[in-house]
Amino acid sequence: MTPVIALVGRPNVGKSTLFNRLTRSRDALVADYAGLTRDRQYGEGHADEKHFIVIDTGGLVFTDGGKEEGIDLHMSKQSLQAIDEADVTLLMVDAREGLMPGDVKLVDYLRKHARPFSLVVNKTDGLDPDIALSDFHRLGCEHIFAIAASHGRGVNKLMEEVLTPFPAPEIDLTDEKAGGIKIAITGRPNVGKSTLVNRLLGEERVVVFDQAGTTRDSVYIPFERRGKPYTLIDTAGIRKRGKTRESIEKFSVVKSLQAIRDANVVILLIDARDGIVEQDLHLLGYVLESGRALVLALNKWDGMDEYAKDEVKRAIQRRLVFIDFARIHFISALHGTGVGDLYKSVEKAYDSASRKLSTNQLTQLLERITASHAPPAVNNRRIKLRYAHPGGSNPPLIVIHGKQTEKLPAHYIRYLEKNFRKYLDLEGTPVRIELVSDDNPYVKGEENKTNKQIARKRQIKKNRDLSEKKPEKNTEKKTVKKTHPKTASKKVAGKPVRAASKAKAKTKAKTRAKKSR
Repeated sequence: MTPVIALVGRPNVGKSTLFNRLTRSRDALVADYAGLTRDRQYGEGHADEKHFIVIDTGGLVFTDGGKEEGIDLHMSKQSLQAIDEADVTLLMVDAREGLMPGDVKLVDYLRKHARPFSLVVNKTDGLDPDIALSDFHRLGCEHIFAIAASHGRGVNKLMEEVLTPFPAPEIDLTDEKAGGIKIAITGRPNVGKSTLVNRLLGEERVVVFDQAGTTRDSVYIPFERRGKPYTLIDTAGIRKRGKTRESIEKFSVVKSLQAIRDANVVILLIDARDGIVEQDLHLLGYVLESGRALVLALNKWDGMDEYAKDEVKRAIQRRLVFIDFARIHFISALHGTGVGDLYKSVEKAYDSASRKLSTNQLTQLLERITASHAPPAVNNRRIKLRYAHPGGSNPPLIVIHGKQTEKLPAHYIRYLEKNFRKYLDLEGTPVRIELVSDDNPYVKGEENKTNKQIARKRQIKKNRDLSEKKPEKNTEKKTVKKTHPKTASKKVAGKPVRAASKAKAKTKAKTRAKKSR
């Protein structure tokens, strides 16, 4: 059995820093700000071939009256629930602040409920450990450890002592872990994301409070439903960039955007009472740019009158026409109306995004699509699309080879995407088209040739230039040879041959006439 270790303590004592150190990750937000962590965060770690699960919790604050109010009450419930789930509790205190009344109350609570715990004195870097621990010995704790979580000093010794009672597992549990479908729930602040997470899980897993910005971390929650593994990701609300001023909120937005890219399917939650606003469209564009499968859910649908519902539906038809491939659900996360139908859409979108396609199937579909509407002609030359093959999944990537594909207009690429999605029955996922132009094997740049090929090419060019210059001198001779038998263009002693023979004949005739006289 894998041991579960809970990290509890007052706010800003270094619980999230130790959580990141034990899990060797940066899953928990860390800042010099009290009350940053609100939801309990689970992670996996290992030390000396022993695996364990560690829980990061929000800071516990005990007021003078003994009752917390507002969001502190919900945070305390989360921390106390983590203590009940854990096999061992690490109570963290601040060595620089010394022993505080809140630390004493936490020790009393753990002893009252008979929970095994160890006292961890953090932030001892630069201090004498004996002096740092002296103030906490009055608590009478059996196990006290001095560490510096930010630098990792004393952490290995701490985990060796804590994990000693637990035997090493025979099988590496990390190899047995099933990933399942990662579902990220995202949207603007205060649209009901955490309420939907709790409704899907059937328990109060994350803090829900009527205040924008309640969730700050991206919380990964693995669970099973009807034997199928899933991982829900509750993300922080994303506002407009101009309204995001606090540094903590900026980090929360970055974690939310990373969670969207890490997910397989994204459920974009929209407040139906506010309608479709510009920030919803910006988030929708980011999801499509990331290539994630998409399910659209309009929350707070209950309580709206028929006229308001019709207005929202008309706005969807007018403004969301470019995501006609995604299913749209009208739900109430608070009362659970329509929430169960989200699983069907999530599974359909995931199956479509991860489907394996064949080259033969895609090439036949390409021929069918181009036969019904051929690519346009460019410079009186028709663009030819020869064949297609798969290039990846989630989202499906289709690589098309042909001639002049770089000149294919954007509207025809959208036509190809829609028809591939239609004939392949892909629902809830975008389709990416990658165009590749076939290279002419007879046209090569010198960077792709050998030195011998380059030298030969230059010699051929040089000979061609010489041959173009020689015919200017020899054209007359060639024409004379061709026309010599008939035209008598050949000259002898500056006169044509036929004219010279006539002159000789005349002189001979004259001499004969004189002799006859």
